[in-house]
Amino acid sequence: MATTPGAEGYDGLQLDLAERLSLRRVPGMSTELRDITEVEYRQLLLERVVLVSVWTSGTQDDVDNALVELKLLAETAGSQVLEALVQRRHRPDPATFIGRGKVDELREVVVATGADTVICDGELQPAQLRNLEDRVKVKVVDRTALILDIFAQHAKSVEGKTQVELAQLQYLKQRLRGWGGNLSRQTGGRAAGGVGIGGRGPGETKIETDRRRINTRIAQLRARLREMDATRETKRADRTRHKIPSVAIVGYTNAGKSSLLNRLTGAGVLVEDALFATLDPTTRRATTVDGRVYTLTDTVGIVRHLPHDLVEAFASTLEESTRADLLVHVVDGSDPDPLGQVRAVHTVLADIGASQVPELMVINKIDRADPGQLTMLRSQLPDAVFVSARRGDGIDDLTRRVESLLPSPDIEVRVLLPYSRGDLLDRIHRSGQLMTSEHTGDGTQRPRGKSDWIPAFAGMTTKRQRYPGPRPLSFDVIPDGA
Repeated sequence: MATTPGAEGYDGLQLDLAERLSLRRVPGMSTELRDITEVEYRQLLLERVVLVSVWTSGTQDDVDNALVELKLLAETAGSQVLEALVQRRHRPDPATFIGRGKVDELREVVVATGADTVICDGELQPAQLRNLEDRVKVKVVDRTALILDIFAQHAKSVEGKTQVELAQLQYLKQRLRGWGGNLSRQTGGRAAGGVGIGGRGPGETKIETDRRRINTRIAQLRARLREMDATRETKRADRTRHKIPSVAIVGYTNAGKSSLLNRLTGAGVLVEDALFATLDPTTRRATTVDGRVYTLTDTVGIVRHLPHDLVEAFASTLEESTRADLLVHVVDGSDPDPLGQVRAVHTVLADIGASQVPELMVINKIDRADPGQLTMLRSQLPDAVFVSARRGDGIDDLTRRVESLLPSPDIEVRVLLPYSRGDLLDRIHRSGQLMTSEHTGDGTQRPRGKSDWIPAFAGMTTKRQRYPGPRPLSFDVIPDGA
């Protein structure tokens, strides 16, 4: 039977019997510590988990990288990883995620390791979650619930906590478990405050009550977020009115976005070697060499298969990227799959409508990256800037590139240049845009121009005032000796 695409008789991807029946253990995934005091401490506080993944497509390296990321997510949530299991299938089992026969083997691993939680690398349907828990006899958590738990731990601001709670409730609403009429609310007789004859019988079930309360709470949270959106919109309108360009720092989680913001602006935001350490956007002011003011915003990190509920709940936060004039896309150069990070970020940016915003690629952590991988990235991403936010390598080059890509607001200026100041006339031709000119007895008159060459007049005395900043202003330069 042909198994090569394009060959005669090819009938799709076929797996060997051994591969279809195997449940392979992944070595080196345990986070058991050697120090006995730390072991005792972790056993008291951390959940003992087993990771489970289904290999449906991609190479062996792709699967290993996905499991390493799942392990980091589990450790960030406060877990101790004991084992990692992978089964190769064309698609996850619709009833139990992994094959039904492999659920018994998973149960044996859980019992042997003493695990109390199973984390699946994927978003499980409510039926899959319920079936796995019933057969494995321990708590089962999918990737979405794991990320939501990390967000709940790291949210600090009121807006961040509100967004996380909204995403959690949207996730929970579809996964409520109940027992139908067994938990129904009886209306009772008239003496009990009920409606009397004709009103007795099964009332609202417990699961219906929970779902109604969740829907009410979701409506309240969305109304609260709309109020916060109005405040954020007011700040954006103020920056837009003053024509202040905005730069959004986007990228994969733990790629070094906050470190880069601190290096560029001295913001002093939290920097931690952990996934999703930053959930609340931070905006800081910066100034270019020629005096233009712009803002830098640190945004929430992105991860592969980012849950849809999170994207919806964090719409106002992610909107900072859609309204930016420039995206600084930070990539972890030391990651085993940096190009996979780039694809994941581009997928989310396309989902939120930010794919058309100009982008500057920045490869971070070059002090920790493999030289061979950096050479590959230079060939794949020739326009990228290579920096180390921790050591400061390449920051000056990055600053120049950002400033060159910022929009320059057009400002009409009427100015009279004395014939003795040919250097200023040359500056206009090199840095500005000359619209019209008129030669008079006192000098050359330039009615219009662009803001790029205005800083040349910043220190000159004018008839009105010194040039205060990027807003329309009309003035005449006083000739020498006047």
